[in-house]
Amino acid sequence: MQKVSIEALVREQFAKAAANGRNAADTVVGGHERVLRQTVIGMLEGAELGEHENPGEATLYVLKGSVRLLSGDQQWDGRTGDLLMIPDARHSVIALTDAALLLTVAKVP
Repeated sequence: MQKVSIEALVREQFAKAAANGRNAADTVVGGHERVLRQTVIGMLEGAELGEHENPGEATLYVLKGSVRLLSGDQQWDGRTGDLLMIPDARHSVIALTDAALLLTVAKVP
């Protein structure tokens, strides 16, 4: 069994985001070769994860702060404690404040 401190990873991602520009991410569980992948993302206010495809079923859990998920002409705002279901379509994410996210993806085989 492996234990991971999400709070420690959030602090680490915020530090990396501050050092390298706008955002940083670290995969905690799984990876490109696995079906399940969980990634902690730190984003500074105003940072954007540019439009991209959804690789499978995915959710975005807002650990801290607030973000906006955009897909086409739709948008959803999430703040600390909210779980956003990512649509099966091109989408992007903007940090409305400094934000930490837990991205969970189950890739379609």
